[in-house]
Amino acid sequence: MVTCGLLTSSNKPVPLRRVAVDVCIQSFVADVSSELLYKNEESDPVEAIFTFPMDADSAVYAFQARIQDTIIKAQIQDKKEAQETYEDALASGQSSFLLEQMSGGDVFSCSLGNLPPGEEAVLSLRYVQELPLEADGATRFVLPAVLHPRYAPQGWEEENVTAGVSYVAKGELPYTLSLSVSLQSPHGIARVHSNCSLTPLNYTAQDQTAAQVSLAQSAPHDRDVELLVYYARAHKPSAMLEPRMPSAQAGTLMGDPVAMVTLLPNIPEAALGQSQAGEFIFLLDRSGSMGCPMDSSTGHPLRIDSAKDTLVLLLKSLPLGCYFNIYSFGSNFESFYPQSVEYTQRTMADSLKRVQSFQADLGGTEILRPLQAIYGSPCRDGHPRQIFVFTDGEVGNTQKVIAEVQRHHRSHRCFSFGIGQGASTALIKGIAKAGGGVAEFITGQDRMAAKVLRSLKWALQPAVTGISLSWELPPGMEAVPLRPDPKVIFQGQRLLVYSQLRGQPQAPESSVGSVTLQYTIKDETFKDTVQFPLQPQEGDRLPIHRLAAKALLQELEPGLPSGSEESRHRALEASLSSGVVCSLTAYVGVDTRQGRPVQGPLRRCPIPLAAPVSCMMAPGSPLMLPLCGRASLMSFSKSFSFQQDSTEMLQSDANYFPAPIPQAIGCRRIHSANQRAVNMVPENLSRSRRSCGTPQETMKMASCKMQTMPQAVAQEGASPLIKLVSLQNANGSWGLDSALASALGVSETDVKGKMPSEGVEPGVWATVLAVVWLHSRSAAQREEWELLEIKAVGWLRSRAGSISQLDKCLEAANALLGCSVAAPVFGL
Repeated sequence: MVTCGLLTSSNKPVPLRRVAVDVCIQSFVADVSSELLYKNEESDPVEAIFTFPMDADSAVYAFQARIQDTIIKAQIQDKKEAQETYEDALASGQSSFLLEQMSGGDVFSCSLGNLPPGEEAVLSLRYVQELPLEADGATRFVLPAVLHPRYAPQGWEEENVTAGVSYVAKGELPYTLSLSVSLQSPHGIARVHSNCSLTPLNYTAQDQTAAQVSLAQSAPHDRDVELLVYYARAHKPSAMLEPRMPSAQAGTLMGDPVAMVTLLPNIPEAALGQSQAGEFIFLLDRSGSMGCPMDSSTGHPLRIDSAKDTLVLLLKSLPLGCYFNIYSFGSNFESFYPQSVEYTQRTMADSLKRVQSFQADLGGTEILRPLQAIYGSPCRDGHPRQIFVFTDGEVGNTQKVIAEVQRHHRSHRCFSFGIGQGASTALIKGIAKAGGGVAEFITGQDRMAAKVLRSLKWALQPAVTGISLSWELPPGMEAVPLRPDPKVIFQGQRLLVYSQLRGQPQAPESSVGSVTLQYTIKDETFKDTVQFPLQPQEGDRLPIHRLAAKALLQELEPGLPSGSEESRHRALEASLSSGVVCSLTAYVGVDTRQGRPVQGPLRRCPIPLAAPVSCMMAPGSPLMLPLCGRASLMSFSKSFSFQQDSTEMLQSDANYFPAPIPQAIGCRRIHSANQRAVNMVPENLSRSRRSCGTPQETMKMASCKMQTMPQAVAQEGASPLIKLVSLQNANGSWGLDSALASALGVSETDVKGKMPSEGVEPGVWATVLAVVWLHSRSAAQREEWELLEIKAVGWLRSRAGSISQLDKCLEAANALLGCSVAAPVFGL
């Protein structure tokens, strides 16, 4: 059983001996440098292939491998030049592997040739990434456990069936892991939390804008290493200016300073309010893999069950007067209604019954057709369309899906949710960006409902208009934006803006620049301005430049095939100078000692797609494996490849043959959370070809039942919160009956007997009880019920005969439930 890392051609892991990771975090970006030492302990040479998952907003910019006296380094070239090198090698009877930019872009792989017996391979990998902002304001960095195998105490493997894990006794770990982190931010570093033991935070600047921290001991080997960095002034706008690369020509992206501006608009609640209008469409994945658990740990619900609970909360939280519809998809798709219907008690109740019948039984993952059907239905005047997409998959036509969303971006907003660690970051982030919404990933022990309901709150906010960014620089300088102005702004959402600063200020020792974000909400204009010195901070790692290049290339990429010569030149210059690959460039492997590309028999081996959590095949089970090119069964001396896409597949069915799998193949995703070192197996066919009954989908569904169901404890009924929420009416009220008493955990006699008798409606009393229960029994899940509470309190204030009546109900409810909920909850 293997995971990503250094593997042999038969997918066995090459033993790891040492991992050393150095991370530089600057506000909301990270530059990661990893050195991994592997040793071949076999008596024969092994063919070594290194595989590493990448987030769609990350970029590998340097890779090097040292085997014996040979150093193989990645070198980026113009694709035409790289193609000539490649064809010259073919013409001479040899070949060198060539990487070209593919769609998808979240798997990195390279083939290093033969590793002799007893020899070591030292791999150096460098990449940059934007760091996500958590709901509590923390910036999260994750070191994926793919870089080091998972281990557990002896005896554990006899009781658990988990693929992709090597096991030895805890005291016999055959490798070491070191991690050092330097932190730098004008926001001020307040504290750092981790799921591992850390050394005390060591401030290296008196104003606490720089610090260092490292692992105090070896990290746990059943999860990713996670750091949560809390800044003292996270909401304060800031700007960081990074110096130019000394060797680059002035006027180019790497030859000029680049500014990164961080904006976190703090919009007053009074300006936001909550819209009662809108058309809400929920698009849910019901492919076979949704029958897998959210996490491989014991007791976690299935993905489809977690999605169903989330839909319950969503339906209960919608405002009266809006319109809604629910679509589900797999190989085919279904919708509850031909067109969106008005949100009423009847339509809500009918939809809830149908949601409860959902199963992960629709086969593959074909998301384009339901999206086309949604866009084909007419929009409703006065009800802006909001689409919520839930999927745990990856598709082969990612760019077509994103383009479809982009074509209709003016008529809707699209919020996307990646469920589990197999979800494509390129797909989830791509459609959210194209649709002016927000992307979220639900992995490990994350609660899906909390993230989804936060997005619903954003969807209910009034549209932000008139968004613009303006730069003020001294004479002689100009700002060249590398990413368009934001299309949408939400409360609590962080914006990162990159801009290349050309020219020189006339008085460099005293010059400052500023940038202003301006936007309008309900005819009220807001501004956020940040000033920054024009003297770049010292540093040679240049993560901001490389992420700026990634952002620029993402914007230019769709138009490159038919774009202007100027756009092509700009993309080519940014890619070659930064090391971030695009469709105009390619990587070749260069033997630095001999100064020429590494050559050897041609081997094109597609990287398997990662299936969701713990969806494993039993050893020896048959699987349709793709042939790896014309020389797939040949050995080779040295070859080198970079691949950043997991969907490149041979298209002919003749290229596939059934073969036994002696061991399941594993892969992990970098966007992990909490317990994120969960193993994956591949799907070796392009998901664009998936349909119900295809070998890879059959494998996923069968394997989930075979190996994950014993770990996923079936819930006995719904959670207490879902039980209570399910009883709420569309107008926000609850009814006084035995079902409510059961959900509250008290007897029906007490519920009815303790009701104040002075003209109180049973519904008013029942609703007060429900709201008090939410605040006292489910306070930790407030984000999940906050919207439906707003409906409840609004209904109460419209129906209660007087303020004193509400006051009496609250007093009686606190006494009955043993709580102390305060009067301001009800606006008293």
